[in-house]
Amino acid sequence: MSAKVPLIAACEEGLRIPGLTMNNDWIGKAEERQLFKQVDGGNWRNDLKRRVQHYGFRYDYRARSVLPGDHLGPLPGWLAVLAGRLVDKGVFSTVPDQVIVNEYLAGQGISAHIDCVPCFGDTIAILSLGCSVVMTFQCAATGARREMTLPTCSLLRLSGPARYDWLHGIPARKSDMIDGMKTQRLRRVSLTFRSVIIGA
Repeated sequence: MSAKVPLIAACEEGLRIPGLTMNNDWIGKAEERQLFKQVDGGNWRNDLKRRVQHYGFRYDYRARSVLPGDHLGPLPGWLAVLAGRLVDKGVFSTVPDQVIVNEYLAGQGISAHIDCVPCFGDTIAILSLGCSVVMTFQCAATGARREMTLPTCSLLRLSGPARYDWLHGIPARKSDMIDGMKTQRLRRVSLTFRSVIIGA
């Protein structure tokens, strides 16, 4: 793990969250359609209130762990291509080996959390497909709050303080305020890329 910025300092830099970057239109609409086809051809799990798919390694939500026995095999080709591109574009320094696909229908969300620190490396990348959604961020030390819209086809990168010191989540509701307008949620799928720390 890279050296962490002290919690208070990480949360006192105005509206900016250090280590958080957003790339709009990281993929095009044609590629988004192809990714939806790949996702919808996969096997969904119903461990949670929303449907999920695990690739590379299975993450144990109850134990909050990833063990060597949770290895599912290499990423399938369509995800391996994206993982390689993340390295080529400088998002990751090494190829991520774990992906969780989350499906969000209107009214579904995910509780505010920090991705398991001993399980995963210092970079998290989230590719959004489908409906745009508002993600919330809260500083673990000060309670400071921020909001950010995750547009369709965008890539969100969390590293440094954004990865370790800020909780992120999606409120479970049926609409968001986006650009000053109430926007009804439709289906959204996220692809979260991470690097597993073996033996966590």
